Amino acid sequence: MAFTLYSLLQAALLFVNAVAVLHEERFLRHVGWGSDQGIGGFGEEPGIKAQLTNLIRSIRTVMRVPLIAVNSITIILLLLFG
Repeated sequence: MAFTLYSLLQAALLFVNAVAVLHEERFLRHVGWGSDQGIGGFGEEPGIKAQLTNLIRSIRTVMRVPLIAVNSITIILLLLFG
């Protein structure tokens, strides 16, 4: 498989899909990344763990509907053009 722009976009789509399906209660809380973990005080910089959990939560919230559309388009393109 050649390294093309399409394969790069497909890899990014797979990564966003993987992040979007992470369930907070089933998976993230068991590894210590739940919503109640890593809450800092006022004026403190959030740690990397808090930033990653916020990123995961944001991806799940914002990208839900666009992911359905992009996945559908990708499936149709793969069915038509192989």
